[in-house]
Amino acid sequence: MTANSSIQTFLDDLASERPTPGGGGAAAVSGAIGAALVSMVANLTIGKKNYEAVSDDLKAVNAKAEALRAELIRAIDEDVIAFDSVMGAYGLPRASDEEKALRTAAIQAALKEATLAPLRAVKACFEVIRLSAEVAEKGNLNVISDAGVAVLAANAGLRSAALNVFINAKSIKDRDFAEKQLAEVNALLDEAAKTTESVYQTVRAKIGS
Repeated sequence: MTANSSIQTFLDDLASERPTPGGGGAAAVSGAIGAALVSMVANLTIGKKNYEAVSDDLKAVNAKAEALRAELIRAIDEDVIAFDSVMGAYGLPRASDEEKALRTAAIQAALKEATLAPLRAVKACFEVIRLSAEVAEKGNLNVISDAGVAVLAANAGLRSAALNVFINAKSIKDRDFAEKQLAEVNALLDEAAKTTESVYQTVRAKIGS
């Protein structure tokens, strides 16, 4: 599956004429990169001189970041599976009224999962952003710029995954379901934007730029 590909293979597949992997997978990769960088800053702070007081905090941050990275790697394949399910549902026969009804139900069920899959990625990226704030505050100053890269990568992943929520929710007939997911995404987008900018400015101040 895509999650087990090398970076070169993944990018080659991403650039190809095939529809998957696509933007959803790229969003998950961005978030996973952010999580990995959070771990990097944490690991280069834990146990270091002058950082003993925050080592336990950053051990906890590292554990959370590693779990989120694993979740976002899984999201790469979840995006492919969700897309393939939608395409498979659209390809179902529709010669009779019964077939049409079954096809419509299958499409709607697939669209719901294709909305929930990127929403899970949005939530995971949001948690990476929160962890980025902690490593930006407490992390080793020698690698503090990486905390800034982490939050920017995670925010790019969040905003990108949100686009997949939007495009799939648009076609869902159960508007109560769709509007609930859209409201959650929009709230996370707003909060993520504020936190990302705050972390970025914190990092710049610590760098002295």
